[in-house]
Amino acid sequence: MAQFTPGHLHIERHALTKDDVSYDLNIDYEVATDPKEGKGMQFKMHGSIQGKDMSESFFLPKEQAYNFASNVTKIAEKYGIPKAYSSIGSVHKHYDAMFEDVRVQLNMKSGDPIKPEHFE
Repeated sequence: MAQFTPGHLHIERHALTKDDVSYDLNIDYEVATDPKEGKGMQFKMHGSIQGKDMSESFFLPKEQAYNFASNVTKIAEKYGIPKAYSSIGSVHKHYDAMFEDVRVQLNMKSGDPIKPEHFE
């Protein structure tokens, strides 16, 4: 199950067998400014994975904010979700809505200038 509202994505999955994976995750995000990186998005991923509480935050500069799913996947794997489940791909339409919300909140448009150092 997944539920999206602007600034928040909730993803929940209950294990069906003893070998299955359970998680209950929230991803909150808002526009922020980092002194070095400039304008971007501050993300906070929190909840539980396999019954264990977790919380981790990360900042992505404006040019990289679209790549939030990669960070979410890496964090999920770090806290115990096996690679087979870590992409949390069943919520694709919710990621699309979140992607669009990030674009709107950061006022991103095709052709906007970028900082090449954010891609090194």
